[in-house]
Amino acid sequence: MAHIALTIAGSDSGGGAGIQADLKAFSALGTFGTSVITAVTAQNTQAVTAVHPIPLDVVRAQIEAVLSDMDVGAIKIGMLATPEIIGVVAEAIGAFSGPVVLDPVMIAKSGDALLAEEAVTTLRDVLVPIATVITPNLPEAGWLLDEEAAENQAAVVAQGQGLCAVGAQTVLMKGGHAQGDLCHDYLINSDGVLREWTAPRRATKNTHGTGCTLSSSIAAGLAKGLSLEDAVTEAHVYLQGAIAAADDLKVGHGHGPLHHFHRVWGA
Repeated sequence: MAHIALTIAGSDSGGGAGIQADLKAFSALGTFGTSVITAVTAQNTQAVTAVHPIPLDVVRAQIEAVLSDMDVGAIKIGMLATPEIIGVVAEAIGAFSGPVVLDPVMIAKSGDALLAEEAVTTLRDVLVPIATVITPNLPEAGWLLDEEAAENQAAVVAQGQGLCAVGAQTVLMKGGHAQGDLCHDYLINSDGVLREWTAPRRATKNTHGTGCTLSSSIAAGLAKGLSLEDAVTEAHVYLQGAIAAADDLKVGHGHGPLHHFHRVWGA
C-alpha cells in the first residue's frame, strides 16, 4: 500500500518551489503525492510576476476530494496567499487526525511577497496551533512574532520558544538565513531544544525552493510513519544532496532550483 502525502500550496510555473517542488520531494522519498493548489503564480528563477489566488470554494473542494477518498498520512501546508484561504484550509482539514507540517511561506527567493501582510496574524492565530511542526526561516519567525530576525543561537532558541508560546507544538528553526560556515537547524518545543542538525553552508545561488522541499520532505517521512526527529533527519540528508547537485542543473538565470532527483539521474 502506498504512503500518501498531501501538499496544500501555490503553484510555481518555474517548477522549483511550491506544489511542483513538493510533489518531486514526495516522490523522491517514496511517497505518493497529492495536491491542493491555493494560488497560481507566474514565476521563474528571477521573479514572481503575477499571483492569482484560487477561489475559496475550489480550494475547499480540492481538499475534500483528496481527504474523502485517499488515506493521507501527512499534510504539508505552504503558500496560502490570503487570510480567507488560510481560514478555509483550517476548516477543511479540521477533522484530519494525522501530522501537519506548516511552512509559513511569506517571501519568494526573489524577494517577492507571497503572503498578504494582513494574513500573517491569521496564519499565526489559526494555523500555527493545529500544526504538528512549523518550519520558519529566521525572517519568517521574526515576522510571526513581530520581532527582528534572530541573529545568534540564543535568540533563535528564544524565538522558537516564543512561537510555542503562541500555540506551536514544535518549531524547526531553520538557519539558512544566518551567517557562518555551518547552517544550524533547531527543533524546539516549549521545554527548549529537542535536537540540532548542522550542515556546511554551500556557496551557491541555486537554492530556489529549499524551504518548500524541506517541509515536504518532512511530511513524506511522517506519512511513512517515521517519528518527527527521524523525519527531519531523513529530510535534512536528502535536502543537502539536492543542494549539492543543484549547480549541475543550470536551470534559469537567477536563483535556480534544487536537484530533487539527484539520487535517480545526473544533470
